[in-house]
Amino acid sequence: MIRVVLAEDVHMVRGALVALLNLESDIEVVADIDSGADILPAALEWQPDIVVLDIDLPEIDGLTAAQLVYERIPQCRTLVLTNLGQPGNLGRALNAHVSGFLLKDAPPSQLSETIRRVVAGERVVDPQLALAAWDVRENPLTRRETEVLRLTAKGAAVIEIASDLFLSPGTVQNYLTAIVTKVHARNRVDAIRIAREAGWI
Repeated sequence: MIRVVLAEDVHMVRGALVALLNLESDIEVVADIDSGADILPAALEWQPDIVVLDIDLPEIDGLTAAQLVYERIPQCRTLVLTNLGQPGNLGRALNAHVSGFLLKDAPPSQLSETIRRVVAGERVVDPQLALAAWDVRENPLTRRETEVLRLTAKGAAVIEIASDLFLSPGTVQNYLTAIVTKVHARNRVDAIRIAREAGWI
């Protein structure tokens, strides 16, 4: 029996996925959760074969949670569900040691089949997503700039970011100005949108 922890923050979607997977004779959803922060605790408690998770989760995003699972329970596989509008996330997912990447609008039968393949040791990437990822440009931001933009996207003020990263507020402002220029954005909000669509944050 394949033991699954499922993380999806939209309750109706999560309920439908749980019902769908539990129809399979060889798959059992042992826990379903709605927050990225709950993924690692649930995985440690239930020791599943695979964690199936949405990429956009509250508190901790799916890719960060997948990396945490890999670090603490390397034998547990992870399968990320995403939209075609975020092909840039494929690179981040591979860096986070994600085992599978599936589009949310894939046929229901494809989900259970992908789970079986991933648990068997394959790395599975939706062909549409892989093709779209070819067109994504490389992240022009440095690691520190990416960090600053990620915190900005979470709503942190300049003074908070400066404190968190042990920088001066002026340095944070300089980073934000450089970020807007590098990604050819109109302003910070536009820079966040561009970076999210490209999967850089």
